[in-house]
Amino acid sequence: MTKKILTALLLTGSLMVVACNTVEGAGRDVQSAGEAVERSAN
Repeated sequence: MTKKILTALLLTGSLMVVACNTVEGAGRDVQSAGEAVERSAN
């Protein structure tokens, strides 16, 4: 029982870390696209 709970916690933690990295990368992509639009507007 304890091994199942520990495994579930580790999997959940791993997924959270991966999701954070993915959101961070998407944020950088949106930011760079916004900067490109801003440069082209000038």
